[in-house]
Amino acid sequence: MKTWETKSGYKITRVLAGRSNVFLVASSDKYFLVDTGPGSRWKTLDRRLQRLGIKRFDALVLTHAHFDHAGSAARLQGKYKAKVIAHIAEKPFLAKGENNAIGGTNALTRLVVAGLGKHFVRRARYEPCRPDIQVDPSFDLREFGFKAYALHTPGHTAGSLSVIVDDEIALVGDAMFGIFPGSVFPPYAMDARELVKSWGKLLAAKCRLFLPAHGTANSRMLVQKDYDKRKRKCRE
Repeated sequence: MKTWETKSGYKITRVLAGRSNVFLVASSDKYFLVDTGPGSRWKTLDRRLQRLGIKRFDALVLTHAHFDHAGSAARLQGKYKAKVIAHIAEKPFLAKGENNAIGGTNALTRLVVAGLGKHFVRRARYEPCRPDIQVDPSFDLREFGFKAYALHTPGHTAGSLSVIVDDEIALVGDAMFGIFPGSVFPPYAMDARELVKSWGKLLAAKCRLFLPAHGTANSRMLVQKDYDKRKRKCRE
């Protein structure tokens, strides 16, 4: 399990990788989780949390309501007594265990969405979950004892959130990917222009590192370079 640390001593551990990354943020004896991975990986996630000695944690922030990010939210809410935090726009999908539809951002993914999009929305269901805290537009996690906050970063979905930890590291969900060489642009998004605007918000937060839900960490230099390039295109 890979770990990052801020200058103030906050530790961010990737407790689950593969289909979707799940991050545990720790400060002393306090913890919160960002995303859950798909429900099919519940046993692995639960086992790894137990291996870390986690019996209970304060909050679960869902970056958005897709099955590979919220699939185990109800189980975590029940077993670990975590307060589930999500943007208000994601609530209807979480309440039904449904995926909000997205579009492709390139020719290939647009074809995939056109052919399989409705099938995906129907088939990729998960156990419903009712958020305890609905974010609009941001939420300060100091309430739970953390120097961190959830920030509305729409684009992938209308209610996507990112989490800024200690003004250093951003956990960005699907606002960025860490898979493609030289680019952080996701292959799927509801609104690509809004997505690029959200990168601007994340860069304004002065973070040095961006941890996506898919792939590896992105440097500030890479994000800034991609942002500058795509911002120009959005103006055309």
